[in-house]
Amino acid sequence: MSLAKKSVLFIVLILIVDQALKFWVKTHMQIGDEIYLFGKRGMLHFIENNGMAFGMEMGGKAGKLVLSTFRIIAIGAIGWFLASIIRKKVNTGLVFAVSAILAGAAGNLIDSAFYGMIFSESYTAPAVLFPPGGGYSSFLHGRVVDMFYFPIIQTHWPDWSPFRPGESFIFFRPVFNIADSAITCGVISIILWQKKMFRELN
Repeated sequence: MSLAKKSVLFIVLILIVDQALKFWVKTHMQIGDEIYLFGKRGMLHFIENNGMAFGMEMGGKAGKLVLSTFRIIAIGAIGWFLASIIRKKVNTGLVFAVSAILAGAAGNLIDSAFYGMIFSESYTAPAVLFPPGGGYSSFLHGRVVDMFYFPIIQTHWPDWSPFRPGESFIFFRPVFNIADSAITCGVISIILWQKKMFRELN
C-alpha cells in the first residue's frame, strides 16, 4: 500500500471513530451528563463549545463564523502541505503526524458545519438526529461536541499562595474529543522528532 493510501486510510479512520463517538454522545446523553470510566478521575462529560480545541471559544455568531472560515482555510493549507510531503516521499512519521492534525481539524469542522443542521438541542434531553422541525442552528454555526474529562488532581490552592489563594485547582481541567487528541498528538510528535522528520524535507 502506498504512503498516500495509508495517509488517507489513517485520516478516514480517525474521522470515523471521532464522529461515531460524537453521534453516540449526542443521541444518548444530554449536556452535563457524566459516565464514569475511571471513577471520578476519568469520565465522559458531555459539553458543547463554539469550536476551539479543549473547550475554548470565540464570542458570538461573528466569532463563530470567523473561526469556521479560518478552520476551512487551515484544512486546505494542511491538505496541500500533506500532499506535497507525500510526493517528496519524506519521513513516514511526518506524514502521519500531519495526517492526524488534518483529521482532527476536519473532525471538528464537521461538527461546526453540520451538527446545527442535523441535530436538535441537547440541553434537556439527548438530541434527535434530523428532527422534524429542523436542527438547532444553521450551516457553520453548529457546536463542537466534547466528552473526555480527566480531573486527575482535585484540590485547592493553599491560603498562602500568591496565585488564587484558597480557590479550587483541577488538573486536567479541559474537556476534549478524539479530534482534539489527534491534533495534539500530531503537533507533539512533530515537536519531539522534528529533526528526524524534517531532515529529508528540502
